[in-house]
Amino acid sequence: MTVYFDAASTAPLHPVARQALTAALDEGWADPARLYRSGRQARMLLDAARETVAEALGARADEISFTASGTQAVQLGVLGALGGNRRRGGHLVHSAVEHSSVLHVAERREAEGSTVSVAPVDRTGRVDPDAFAALLRADTALAVLQSANHEVGTVQPVGEVADRCREAGVPLLVDAAQSVGRVDVPAGWSLLTASAHKWGGPPGVGVLAVRKGVRYASPLPADERESGRVPGYVNVPAIVAAAASLRAVRAAAEQENARLHALVERIRARVPRLVPEVEVVGDPVRRLPHIVTFSCLYVDGEVLLTALDRAGFAVSSGSSCTSSTLTPSHVLAAMGVLTEGNVRVSLPTGTSEQDVERFLTVLPDLVAGVRAPLGLDLPAPVAAPAAGTPETLVLDALGKRCPLPVIELAKRIGEVPLGGTVAVLADDEAARLDIPAWCGMRGQEYAGEAPAADFGGDRGSAYLVVRRS
Repeated sequence: MTVYFDAASTAPLHPVARQALTAALDEGWADPARLYRSGRQARMLLDAARETVAEALGARADEISFTASGTQAVQLGVLGALGGNRRRGGHLVHSAVEHSSVLHVAERREAEGSTVSVAPVDRTGRVDPDAFAALLRADTALAVLQSANHEVGTVQPVGEVADRCREAGVPLLVDAAQSVGRVDVPAGWSLLTASAHKWGGPPGVGVLAVRKGVRYASPLPADERESGRVPGYVNVPAIVAAAASLRAVRAAAEQENARLHALVERIRARVPRLVPEVEVVGDPVRRLPHIVTFSCLYVDGEVLLTALDRAGFAVSSGSSCTSSTLTPSHVLAAMGVLTEGNVRVSLPTGTSEQDVERFLTVLPDLVAGVRAPLGLDLPAPVAAPAAGTPETLVLDALGKRCPLPVIELAKRIGEVPLGGTVAVLADDEAARLDIPAWCGMRGQEYAGEAPAADFGGDRGSAYLVVRRS
């Protein structure tokens, strides 16, 4: 069976969504705008779903409109906000790593004579709030910034950018497609968009939220449905299923995020050790818990994806929306990292440790097989010390506050031979400072930090100390 590691493209349908969809097909099939019994029943289900989504986004129910997709929500949001603020001007600001739906609208605006400014990102894919704010002008009608990147998982400083936009009187649209349901929605947005199939709802349901008081003029002919923002008949059963699954994934998010974060940390740490000439891209700390992207030098990404597919793994390469166009990823290009040979692994809810381990087992040979015809003499990857070997002592100090992890280290470092390693597992942030400081005072070598998952931990970090005295 194929192991599905492409949740950033679309998440598998959540069991709760399936149940709610089946029930709503029986209860909510009628026109919610009609006054007869079945119409009122459908309207009650639609109103309840709207309340659920509004609560998740920190919005009012009358600020929520349902669209046919996340892309449609983004395009209606951008065009509607620009239209509502046309008296201010037509200038648009967005980051260089936005979803293609934003870029396509920006291209059309430029073709029509409007001006667009693009905020650069650093090598991790993150915008600088000050640099973003410097692009805002007196005629800026709208700013757009995603909550987190869809290709590398980097979380953007939305709150800081929102503060700058508010000071400048510019509305901010936040594309939260990748983060809704997984992490808290950032504050400060004027408009927000989301997509149900990213969190395990059915495809064909997008969300457009417009704050009260934000100027908005629909770019489409007026319609009495969805506050006049989205014309056409609403798919009540799909919307009900989307809301039900959103409630379910939010309820389990804290525990599931921690579990997926540990699995992603394992991939981030071990891929560079297992495969030579590999770079893990994206912010190592400020990132979504389920996405990791790495680039393999001298490898065609599509060839590697085909090899992984044959081995039973569904992953993606480059942009989730442009990989079929043979165009290099605009996200990776903007970051200044390798645009070829990249693999995005995005873990869906319920991913097992065994599946991740099998992926890490087959990956090195598959990459080597793709590179073999090139005749390259590549250096062997550096193997990490295995947990539990005679030269590595693992100390579990998870849940203990400093100085207890340091005290445990001092008591037991003598159990390893000179040159041996002690891995201290700790989830107290103070350990990141105290353990290196102790090493400096006691003549031991601090060898850096690794994911605790590499040494059997379920959270926190492993602080590596080499005995020198």
